[in-house]
Amino acid sequence: MRKVRVHVLISGRVQGVFFRASTQEQAYKLRINGWVKNRWDGRVEAVFEGDEEAVQKMISWVHHGPPGASVEDVEIKWEKYQGEFTTFSIRY
Repeated sequence: MRKVRVHVLISGRVQGVFFRASTQEQAYKLRINGWVKNRWDGRVEAVFEGDEEAVQKMISWVHHGPPGASVEDVEIKWEKYQGEFTTFSIRY
């Protein structure tokens, strides 16, 4: 299975709705490594690394997020896989 990395920026009502915790939970289920954090501009930013199929599922998930979220846009930037993470964390 090919390993991939993607950097995403999620816009909409995505802060204060457990988006980060839900993203971490989903990443654990899909065995994806990386991180997620709230940005000062109201967006959520994340990096996902893992098997291509799992990362594609994660990208699909962030397009709607958890209950209570209202995702308006997802910016996706594919990057070179680095394998730098051993887990998925919430950054502050």
